[in-house]
Amino acid sequence: MFLPSLSSKGAPARPASEAGRRALFPEATDAEWFDWRWQQRHAVRSLAQLEQYVSLTPDERAGVQETASLFRIGISPYYLSLIDREHPFCPIRMQSIPVRAEARIRPGELADPLGEDKTRPEEAIVHKYPDRVLFLALDTCSVYCRHCTRRRITKGGEAELSKEQLRRGIEYIRSHPEVRDVLISGGDPFLLSEQRLEELLAPLYEIPHVEMVRIGTRVPVCLPMRVTDALARTLRRYAPVYVVTHFNHPKEVTPEAREACERLVDHGVPVENQAVLMRRLNSEARIIKELSHALLRIRVRPYYLHQMDVAEGCEHLRTPISKGMEILQQLRGYTTGLAVPHLAVDLPGGGGKVTLQPDYLVERGARESVFHNYKGQRYVYPEPEETDCSCPYDEVWRTRGGA
Repeated sequence: MFLPSLSSKGAPARPASEAGRRALFPEATDAEWFDWRWQQRHAVRSLAQLEQYVSLTPDERAGVQETASLFRIGISPYYLSLIDREHPFCPIRMQSIPVRAEARIRPGELADPLGEDKTRPEEAIVHKYPDRVLFLALDTCSVYCRHCTRRRITKGGEAELSKEQLRRGIEYIRSHPEVRDVLISGGDPFLLSEQRLEELLAPLYEIPHVEMVRIGTRVPVCLPMRVTDALARTLRRYAPVYVVTHFNHPKEVTPEAREACERLVDHGVPVENQAVLMRRLNSEARIIKELSHALLRIRVRPYYLHQMDVAEGCEHLRTPISKGMEILQQLRGYTTGLAVPHLAVDLPGGGGKVTLQPDYLVERGARESVFHNYKGQRYVYPEPEETDCSCPYDEVWRTRGGA
């Protein structure tokens, strides 16, 4: 079961959702509030429901109406309780309530911005990289993020995967020995029951060439009560399993979210974060730095800061590439390296991820290379006279089986 967390000094931590819960869902008991299935049943899914809880701006009201046929709306009571009902630029609000700009599809925006469908040999499988596959387990989420890159799937009704399709996905992986890494995503895999999740993990665990499984989920952010001891034990049973979550703003790092993440880590399930850079939501170095520090305090590794994909309806949230570079420039050297995520761009149309960082190399020569550091100061690195970088022991080591 999900239990409220403790503060860093051991005292009971006051849930961040408490004030919002009392204001919006005063009749919910503790047993109901901390039951993820109750949260799912009471998710806000329509304009009429939303207006019961939030005073929408004209832009938001039009956004809900005009995107109704384009993409689902769905907000868990927990995530809704974190919304600032007075400020339209609240980061929780911006991620969960559409605005009118989302209904405008601009030139260059793509329904499949990552080119996944052309490398989809099975309904459940995307095989874009040589040694890893994406396993699409379902099409539902606890909250439908307005910046979703896979809304062609999570819009609903078009990607319901049957047990037969899931079986065929597993068989595809079994028949491709080059696949060593499986990323389970969707939709949100943590919305599966432990039994259904185990039906997926167990056969993957038995495939000799599958060395690791990653699970992409926003549940620790939007529905943290789903992360129970039973779920954590299930994941640990099939180690190595890595959880890749998706905090975008420090406001999301609540005591409840911390409890969820630390429960996973305490059970031996590593957690890393992939944030998305969004205009006017987290597009300042101060916010990304605070987010990274908050994540490290709950033992979550800040891994990627994603440049937003060119998904349909997301132009109003995208930032220039230069903004991400500027943020890294302001972080590097001013905080621990663990707090500096990789800036990643997933190239439109299926080119894959590339990572960027500020260029510290001023000049490269045969005898020395010249750099400037994070303060702009000049430093010289002397190059070695010997340039042969082959590894003589490598062949011996491999011949002996890596022993």
